[in-house]
Amino acid sequence: MATKTVTIKPAHRSVKAYYETLEQYAGQGISHETAVRSAFQNLLADIAKLHGWTLIPELTHSAKTGVIRPDGTIRDDSYLPRGYWEAKDTSDDLDADIRKKIAKGYPTTNIIFEDTRTAVLYQDAREARRVDLKVPEALVSLLNACFAYSEPDIDQFEHAVSEFKERVPQLALGLTEKIGDAHKNNPPYNVGRINENDNNKNLKYKVIEKRTG
Repeated sequence: MATKTVTIKPAHRSVKAYYETLEQYAGQGISHETAVRSAFQNLLADIAKLHGWTLIPELTHSAKTGVIRPDGTIRDDSYLPRGYWEAKDTSDDLDADIRKKIAKGYPTTNIIFEDTRTAVLYQDAREARRVDLKVPEALVSLLNACFAYSEPDIDQFEHAVSEFKERVPQLALGLTEKIGDAHKNNPPYNVGRINENDNNKNLKYKVIEKRTG
């Protein structure tokens, strides 16, 4: 489950689509959160796919203060949360709303708060970046920082999974030998092998155990 390293640029098609969508809304006189947040949601979803991840809207989480529901949760293919997103209305006080959300228990490991004009990235429980969303270069720097972040626990988990995959063939062979030795003193059983398991290329052998007689 190696994480892809992807860095986007201001000219990326998803970034262009984001600004084009906002222009269309502005042309229609639309500025309320429910409508304009869809542009940022689509942008996050597109960038998440580049990393092999998924943006899940309105996913429920448990917090010390009760249930919370960020506008978006970014998860990887192991269902681990990689980041969060919360949109606010342009008529609201963004900083005041951020304080309220944090007090309610919203995660501050890696979350973007934005109101279409400004985006604030929190990482490791502190403000890591604040950008003007009207500037493509600033937007891209925020997104790259968000998607490049990985919690220490997740890094350790990925390392453990990678190491285990490398050791699977040796572990399988060792298991075969141990079962074979055990069966020498237990005639009712025998051991057989089949070739490479098609569902896991890292597993060279699969041990089959059956009772005879």
